[in-house]
Amino acid sequence: MTMRRRTLLGLGAAGVVGMSAALVGAAPVQARAFRSAGQAPTQPFAIGVREYSWSRGGRSLFTKVFYPTAGSPGGDPIPNAPVADGVFPIAEFSHGMGCNSDCYASQTHGLASAGFICPAPSFSDNTNIGSVYGGEWSRDVSEVITQTLALNNASGDPLAGHIDTAAGVGVSGHSMGGMTTHGLVSAWPDDRIAAAVPIACVDMGNPTSAFANVLFIHGDQDPTCQISSARQAYSELAAPKAFLTHLGADHGGYLVPGFPTYAQTENTFLDWFRWSLYGDTAARDRLPAGATANGTSWESVME
Repeated sequence: MTMRRRTLLGLGAAGVVGMSAALVGAAPVQARAFRSAGQAPTQPFAIGVREYSWSRGGRSLFTKVFYPTAGSPGGDPIPNAPVADGVFPIAEFSHGMGCNSDCYASQTHGLASAGFICPAPSFSDNTNIGSVYGGEWSRDVSEVITQTLALNNASGDPLAGHIDTAAGVGVSGHSMGGMTTHGLVSAWPDDRIAAAVPIACVDMGNPTSAFANVLFIHGDQDPTCQISSARQAYSELAAPKAFLTHLGADHGGYLVPGFPTYAQTENTFLDWFRWSLYGDTAARDRLPAGATANGTSWESVME
């Protein structure tokens, strides 16, 4: 199935199984390019989760926010657990067709365990690809970012005071969620975004002036979202950018633990955000080795 930019097509089940907006309480993301080198947490966290019933106009935006909490790493997220000591950047994740906040636990839980606050919205029209091509999902994510950032100053909310509002934010997603993510750095830009990871996406439009470090992840035998479209999107972007290809892989098996090259997905996915949002140059320098395996191809333009 060939997917062309901004062409309305149906998809099979896509889960793995732009507005330019004023940044709430944060410095402009362009300043993030000169962010001082830092270090992301080196030890994994236990995971907490809180639920929020947000909306944008008439669109429901039920969102689970996963975050670091104290305790022993591993296990299921703990509802309403206290937030771990510290201040953490935001890295959002958007699900694919027919899914919700819980479909991509390996990614959302992985982000929280690594030291990120991860809002994961459940899109109200989760089978409607027309809403993705029309920008509704990208605008939904912008609203989720606004609401999540606002929690930093929300009296009585456990996340208050624990959100790094100066780092810019990260966005990511798979399939329709990957298209949503690419839309946020192209057709419906959000200038708060410092890092984006569109996974199994198609090209949603020309790049904008919004600055973001963009990592594409794709299987070269994807029958749903052809890699040629993602390659076109990659070619249009300025640096910093990278492309991780899973050779012989389909639409999303590489997102599932146990897949032969899952480790390369996880390594690059997390280190891209560690570098972009924490300023962790050691994470940046690990990317080529972390991506390399018998079954992957890595390329990047970092300057």
